[in-house]
Amino acid sequence: MNIPGGRYRPENLPSGIEWMHDDDAGKAWLEGLQARVDHCTGRWRLKLGPPFEYSYVSVVFPASTEDGAQVVLKLQFPHRESEHEAEALSHWDGRGAVRLLEHDPVRNALLLERCLPGLPLSSIRQPEAIDALAELLPRLWKPAGEPFGSLESEAHHWEQGLLDQGSAGGPVPEDLMQATLEALNILAGSQGEQVLLHQDLHGGNVLSAEREPWLVIDPKPLTGEREFGLAPIVRSSELGDKPQDVIYRLDTLTDRLGLDRERARLWAIAQTVAWSSGDHGKEHIATARLLLEA
Repeated sequence: MNIPGGRYRPENLPSGIEWMHDDDAGKAWLEGLQARVDHCTGRWRLKLGPPFEYSYVSVVFPASTEDGAQVVLKLQFPHRESEHEAEALSHWDGRGAVRLLEHDPVRNALLLERCLPGLPLSSIRQPEAIDALAELLPRLWKPAGEPFGSLESEAHHWEQGLLDQGSAGGPVPEDLMQATLEALNILAGSQGEQVLLHQDLHGGNVLSAEREPWLVIDPKPLTGEREFGLAPIVRSSELGDKPQDVIYRLDTLTDRLGLDRERARLWAIAQTVAWSSGDHGKEHIATARLLLEA
């Protein structure tokens, strides 16, 4: 592969997407990446830099336009959780999140506002990070409907996945599995007002910027109740990985935002267990157990 100008090679692509080389759909997507890059750079007249390293289901390039504006070109591998990222960014329209500048749905390509200096929220102390999130979250939690999937449907998807995993002797301990299934049964059909949620809002998905102090990136949007919106933050080890850090995030944000602590705790357990496969599996299991005993 020869990303524009002959400067980049496959070995220079993000290490996080190495899994694609062993996946049929991933390999097919990588084989077409050059053509998509060429089309987007020509269409939007971009000059690209080397891709950002920390990416797992997309390739993301810093870029500049003909008039010198600093932007980001994001080419997404098709994935159910990020299917409506462009629509979420359009819904927020720059209020607390990066602006969507252009969208090519055929190629799953997004041209985005760039955050500069672009430091992650995890680069500051946890109390200040929680202050920033307490300001950001209410701005993101706006009523929304189609085309976004619902948290209730996603919860049923997690439930089925956990049941399948349990029958196959998966890595989730039995007591934690049962607690998660019970939580999903309680939560899914008894939610409050439905708003647009970012279900992967960890400490690396909020960046420092010039237009606003902090802007959210990389939404995996859902509509659901506000309490669920704390789940990825509560388990965000980037903001502090000690048990007291996890409980601090849960207690402080539920108090500051006037949310039901028990529902937020149960949602955090449920999503953390449901997302416990992969590189962070053991860490997620430990966090979920901590929350179960909190």
